[in-house]
Amino acid sequence: MDFLISNAYAQAAGGAATNPLLQFAPLVILFGIFYFMLIRPQMKRAKEQRTMVAALAKGDEVITTGGLLGRIDDISESFITLEVAPNVKLKLQKGAVTTVLPKGTLKSA
Repeated sequence: MDFLISNAYAQAAGGAATNPLLQFAPLVILFGIFYFMLIRPQMKRAKEQRTMVAALAKGDEVITTGGLLGRIDDISESFITLEVAPNVKLKLQKGAVTTVLPKGTLKSA
């Protein structure tokens, strides 16, 4: 039954020594690709979002993550009051705002 199982032989000692830094090079290159393709753009988008939310002002016309379109009526530390129709006001978190629209967009919509 030896023909079904092949013999395993040990490698000869004293093989060529490789530089340990070269063994980690593919890992370092892979991390660099992940950083520049995934991590860095995501951090840039998050910074732009924080800047936009910090610059919100009364009267700005915005779109929320839920798709609501309205004008900011009041701003507090972490909440905004959004007027979506005459006498219809909703209180939302500032982080729910995704886009600030140009002035006059609500009139044309």
